[in-house]
Amino acid sequence: MDLVELIKTVGYLGLSGIVFAESGLFFGFFFQGDSLLFTAGFLASQNFLNIWTTVILVFVSAVAGDSVGYAFGKKVGLAIFRKEDSRFFKKEYLNKAEKFYEKNGAKTIIIARFVPIVRTFAPIVAGVGSMNYSKFIKFNLIGGFLWSVGLVGAGYFLGRVIPGVDKYLLPIILLIIILSILPSALHLNKERRNKKKLA
Repeated sequence: MDLVELIKTVGYLGLSGIVFAESGLFFGFFFQGDSLLFTAGFLASQNFLNIWTTVILVFVSAVAGDSVGYAFGKKVGLAIFRKEDSRFFKKEYLNKAEKFYEKNGAKTIIIARFVPIVRTFAPIVAGVGSMNYSKFIKFNLIGGFLWSVGLVGAGYFLGRVIPGVDKYLLPIILLIIILSILPSALHLNKERRNKKKLA
């Protein structure tokens, strides 16, 4: 997927919609939010987007998406864990987010921002677990800020300081995707090895 052309095509509204979906809707888990935000920052550095408008919209969309995910989890509750797999829902992703939440506690809401798939399901798990909303929104705001400002800012900064950085944009995006997927891959590999030891 050509993220540059995608963002140019969908504009601010589409960018906000993708971030919102990935942050709290089941079908949003397949979006690559990290590379999308970095690319948006790069486009802002080339004056295709306004940096302040981009950061604010991404931040608001991320926080709103997580809040919707939390509300959904709180309303549906444990019934969601009995839901059958479908095109837009995989129970293993929810279980993965639950384990991540159990291991890291409330700070999962911040950490999960930087972990694909987990960032979609973590707020839902927080709602299912009836996490106090005032605590949730605090971590949600911090995580949303670090994620939006950090990634959009990185794209903007590199676009400004490195001449011809657009030539290296694809490798940089691929590197971001690999780095964002790597923790999950290592965790899954560790789980497989533990299961083999127990077998």
